[in-house]
Amino acid sequence: MNQLATDGPGPRADVLDLSGPLSPRHLILLFALCFAIWHVATNVYLLEPGFWQNAIHFGGFAFLASVTYSPWGNRSNQRWAWVVDVIYGLLIAASACWIAGAENGLMERSLAVTGSGWQFRTIDWAAGLLLIFACIDLSRRVSGWVIPILILLSLSYILFLGTMLPGVFRSASLPLNDVLFRTLYNDEGMFGILGTISVTNITLFMIFGGFLVVSGASNFVIEISKVVAGRIKGGAAFVAVLSSALTGTISGSAVANTASTGVITIPLMKSNGFRPQFAGGVEAAASTGGQLMPPIMGAGAFVMASYTSIPYGTIVAVSVVPALLYFMSVAFIVRIEAVKYDAGADIDLTVDWGKMLSGGLVFVLPLTVMIWLLLTGVTPSYAACWAILTLIVTSWATSILSGLTKNGLFKPVNMGPNKIAEALVTGIRSAIMTAILLTAIGIMNNAIVTSGVGNGFSLMIAQWSQGSLALAIVLIAIASLVLGMGLPVTAAYIILAILTAPALAGIMADGLIVEQLVAGIADPTMASMFILVEHPLAAQVASGMTNAEAWELMRNVPFEIAVTIRPLLIEPAAQTTFLLTAHLIIFWLSQDSNVTPPVCLAAFAAAGIAGSRPMATGFESWKIAKGLYIVPLLFAYTPLISGEFTEVIQIGFFALFGIYATNALIQWHSEGPIGLFTSALLILGAVGAYWPLAWLPNLLGATAIVAVITLTARTKIPAPQTA
Repeated sequence: MNQLATDGPGPRADVLDLSGPLSPRHLILLFALCFAIWHVATNVYLLEPGFWQNAIHFGGFAFLASVTYSPWGNRSNQRWAWVVDVIYGLLIAASACWIAGAENGLMERSLAVTGSGWQFRTIDWAAGLLLIFACIDLSRRVSGWVIPILILLSLSYILFLGTMLPGVFRSASLPLNDVLFRTLYNDEGMFGILGTISVTNITLFMIFGGFLVVSGASNFVIEISKVVAGRIKGGAAFVAVLSSALTGTISGSAVANTASTGVITIPLMKSNGFRPQFAGGVEAAASTGGQLMPPIMGAGAFVMASYTSIPYGTIVAVSVVPALLYFMSVAFIVRIEAVKYDAGADIDLTVDWGKMLSGGLVFVLPLTVMIWLLLTGVTPSYAACWAILTLIVTSWATSILSGLTKNGLFKPVNMGPNKIAEALVTGIRSAIMTAILLTAIGIMNNAIVTSGVGNGFSLMIAQWSQGSLALAIVLIAIASLVLGMGLPVTAAYIILAILTAPALAGIMADGLIVEQLVAGIADPTMASMFILVEHPLAAQVASGMTNAEAWELMRNVPFEIAVTIRPLLIEPAAQTTFLLTAHLIIFWLSQDSNVTPPVCLAAFAAAGIAGSRPMATGFESWKIAKGLYIVPLLFAYTPLISGEFTEVIQIGFFALFGIYATNALIQWHSEGPIGLFTSALLILGAVGAYWPLAWLPNLLGATAIVAVITLTARTKIPAPQTA
């Protein structure tokens, strides 16, 4: 197995490593293996109560995080440090199980003593407070100080800080025993909704990813990318784009994607003539798209399905075209760079057909089974378990086929007991950080729901944006970038979704209400909803008004009244669409911290491989990843995710022309240098191409962009390379 980092606080180098003589580390390895098997069993055969399942899940991962992420720096290999970490981890696991078992007794005691709050015993207090401390400490170990600080602020807010704040953020304080109960036992708390998502979906998909990696599926990713893109100008960079897209179906992590494929693709791009910082930027931008690529889409898609009550399969289905648009936007930049600097020619990308055929079977068949099961409506955990079984059986069949042919055509990885164990442990190791963070974020989630501060934040977004959807998206993009400086993208998405999704969905819903106000609302019951709005235009609701007047009225509807009006005036299906659109916009924008300076972990990881300047690589990746901003605007202003199939195809097809024009303007280059005339054509063409469901502007826009490509192709002048 790959070793973990060694120096300073962080994961110990060899805790989950199979090599070396028998030692206590192997007992931890055995625990990780059993823990992985339990995750599969608990979602298929075992029927533990949900709270028990979530408590065991966190307890096990807390133990693994305690022993694998060292707080002792260079002393982490000393025996006393190991003993302390093991005892600490066992105490956390025991506390989680104690809290799960103490629930019924707590309820009985509290009902027997009315008016005195929750009757925690001393041991309950000790276990509960230790769990909260563990969330703060372990989240610091795995991701830094941002989440611990947010947890402390959240708890302080509902304990005493809320009474000191003005306006909509003012909140009553709660007694300590009530805060502890809500944090531990509420559906929004530590062992609630987010814990369920982690134990039933995310961990299983990470285990499945471990099987894909160990079985050699990653070999197929690289080899098939060579076949598809290895014979065209800039082929090595196209290999990076394709391999990162396919690897995204395995890992769903931008940094892991960059580290796994970048060690192959970045040297290929550099030898292919691409600038080092551009090579790193392409890999970082393409790897960021891995979390947007169905069917896994990182952990965010599972959270989205839970918060919106929209089936996971639906979210995956509507995300296919947007993901393709993103990767095509990266590919267009690659093409422009290749012709601009005359890079990417005459390189040998020899295909290892044995690796491709063997890896292809264990990559395509399990994913096909998973996607088919998801589309039939089964739970993601059920689909993941069957995909794992399909992969194991496929690897066995491939090994048998290799033995029968004896011609070296197949180079399978035989998934015997050792490889299965390695895959299980690999999956569990990759899930440690996510499991810890989702439980820790549950503390913040509970505080937000309990205090109602989410409504206050939504009101603030609505007031600052003044009903402007574009301005609201800009505000959320800024917030996502700031949060992303210290949080993993999934954590940033969860926090932003809790705080801003209702406001964003509400602003989109207001567009339909405006249409009704312009026409006039004849139903007296519906019209009476505006009586409480203190504005002169409220008297014209029944008779109708101009579009400008309708927007003026909606901007003056108080938030608490708007949330009552919208469900009455808008059909449930439309409300669901707006909610899904809002979450997808936030989900996409939350990815930008991977590629946007000053903190862009995927870009920095790529810079380390490319040997380029980290910040320069960050700016290059930010420029390449412009699809992260273009596609959310398409979500907001077109029916890209809610339209009929033909409408989605029309929007997606012509958006490709618009995206190419946007990238050409950013690079100030198409198939050749562009000037004032061609840049004007690109701007007009982009406007026409982006225009939703308008055939004439779409065709004229696409024609203008094709004309620019044709004109500039006749004046190719390679630009000088820069460092």
